[in-house]
Amino acid sequence: MKIRSLMVAVLVLFVLAGVLYWSEHHKPAEGAALASVDARPAILKLDASAITSLDLKRKDAAPILLKKAESGNWQITAPQPFAADQTAVSGVLGALSSLNSERVVEDKATDLKQYGLDPPRFQLDIAEKNNKLQELLIGDDTPTGGAAYAMLASDPRVFAVASYTKTSVDKSLNDLRDKRLLTVSPDKLSRIELIRKGQDIEFGRNHGQDEWQILKPKPLRANPSQVSELARKLTDAKMDLAGDDIKEAASAFAHGTPLATARVTDESGTQELQVRKREKGKTQAVETYYAKSSAVDGIYKIDSDLGHALDTGLDDFRNKKLFDFGFVEPNKVELHAGSKAYFLTRSGSDWWQDGKKLDAGTVQSFISKLRDLAADKFPDSGFATPLLALTVTSEDGKRVEKVLIAKSKEDYLAKRENEAALYHLSSTSVDDLQKAAEEMKPPATAGK
Repeated sequence: MKIRSLMVAVLVLFVLAGVLYWSEHHKPAEGAALASVDARPAILKLDASAITSLDLKRKDAAPILLKKAESGNWQITAPQPFAADQTAVSGVLGALSSLNSERVVEDKATDLKQYGLDPPRFQLDIAEKNNKLQELLIGDDTPTGGAAYAMLASDPRVFAVASYTKTSVDKSLNDLRDKRLLTVSPDKLSRIELIRKGQDIEFGRNHGQDEWQILKPKPLRANPSQVSELARKLTDAKMDLAGDDIKEAASAFAHGTPLATARVTDESGTQELQVRKREKGKTQAVETYYAKSSAVDGIYKIDSDLGHALDTGLDDFRNKKLFDFGFVEPNKVELHAGSKAYFLTRSGSDWWQDGKKLDAGTVQSFISKLRDLAADKFPDSGFATPLLALTVTSEDGKRVEKVLIAKSKEDYLAKRENEAALYHLSSTSVDDLQKAAEEMKPPATAGK
């Protein structure tokens, strides 16, 4: 028994010794691996704000020279003057300000050709305001992939940098160009004019309330989301630099069908975009759109989304909703329908009429029908004697909307106070509104 116990003790001691041996011999290896991840050798440490110019040289393209203007904005000065994409340039500067490698491949390299660094595949000359110049060289991809060789011209070390690091600084001319066709500020737009097929539509923006209004052909309520979407597509319009060459684009524009001319105005002035459509045919499966801008030289293919947005009539931009209170809970609602009258007031979440509390669900059903009243078209005439009169007060009395509704054949016409425009309403929407008004009732009594 003692011998058996002794053998068990020896076995346990042997296992513990093995575990201790394993842990002691594996800790340094793990520690070394962590250190290699945490301590990636730095290639460059720069103050991005101190960089004044970038000279990008690729083996297969003309050098690109970027210079920072006194305003702080970057400009492309070579191979020819272009506006620069400030966001794209900022991305390059951000990558350069703290450029780390994955590892040092060789401390004192003597044969740079084996790394694709003599001559380099890509060279980036970085000038700072203290006249200091750094030359970053990038060569071939590493055999295992996921990285590329890189070095500074003033440093004998060769590094391996991650492929995403290479991509963040190795940019083409098209990557760095400002591809906007209109350079106005979206947030500062005050006017949009859309001229198409003999129709001139002008939108004005009230910056105090951030609301768009139709000014031409006559003052009308605008659909805010529709006009905002047009403004976004215009200010987002980009050159398709990967598409047709310059001559093909110019030819397509010259032979295209004029679609629309858009003029946009902000505090810097007015810019114009002429858009033409090339119809689909035997040699072309889909419609294509080309644009000429007053802000940049040249003619460019543009995205079809903008073309479709410009191919829109006046009624598409009009506000079809009869009321503007939207999803704000009204404070008061007044309805006169022949001999019937409803005077609703809200206190907190409760609705009252003639001093009597109403069932909230039935009132909300009625208010939902008010919100849903929308025109399906806009006739020019036909409004007769009104059958219904509605007044909705919201925003604690700041907004008061008054609407008259008259019968028109089998449907209805509506008119807002102080507006000449008429709204055609379906008979179903008005009938449902009156039915919802009649169904408003006091809350159910407990126990019944």
